[in-house]
Amino acid sequence: MLIIGIAGGSGSGKTTVVREIVKKLPKDAVAVISQDSYYRDKGHLSAEEKKNINFDHPSSIEFRLLNQHLDELCEGKEIQRPIYSYVTCARSKETQPLSPKRVIIVEGILILTNPSLRKRLDVKVYVDADPDDRLMRIIQRDIQERGRSYGEVLTHYEKWVKPMHLTFIEPTKRYADIIVPQGGANKIAIDILSSRIKEKLSE
Repeated sequence: MLIIGIAGGSGSGKTTVVREIVKKLPKDAVAVISQDSYYRDKGHLSAEEKKNINFDHPSSIEFRLLNQHLDELCEGKEIQRPIYSYVTCARSKETQPLSPKRVIIVEGILILTNPSLRKRLDVKVYVDADPDDRLMRIIQRDIQERGRSYGEVLTHYEKWVKPMHLTFIEPTKRYADIIVPQGGANKIAIDILSSRIKEKLSE
C-alpha cells in the first residue's frame, strides 16, 4: 500500500490535483481520505458560536482517529469514515465505509502539521498557489458550498484563514517531498507525480 499526503493552503487547488491524479491511475486502485471528514463535532454550539470556529488550527482535527483509520486500512480492514457538514458544523450519525486500496491519498490543509500522520505518509506533496488566487477560490467556494455571505467570508479569512495559514500551513512546505506550484493548473507536475505512483504500483 502506498500512502500519499497532499497538503496546501485553503483554495490552493488540492482537490483538483487529487482528482487529476485519480483519473490517471488504474480504476479502483485508489481511495481518497479528506482531512475535512475528521473535523471535531461542533454541532452542539449556537449559531453565533459556530461563526467563531477556527477550522484552520491543527486542534480542530481529530488526528488520532485519522491515524487509527490509516493503520486499520494498512492492516487490510474496512473503516467507517466520518461525514462532516460545514453548514451544521457537525458529524452525521451515518458514516461511509472505505475499503483498503493499493493507493491511499490523504488530502487536507493541515495533514503535514501532525508528526504522527507525517510518519505514515510515503509521499508528502504540498500544493502551492498565490494568496490572491487562493482567496478568490475561497470566496467562491464558501458562498456556494458553505452558506456564507461575501462579508462573512472576508471576515473569516482575515480572522482565521490568513493568520493560521502563515502560522501552521505555509511552514509545512519544508516537510514536502514534492511542491506543486500553480495548484491544479500544473499539468506537468501532476503527470510526473502520477507516473511515479504508477511506477511504485508496478514494483
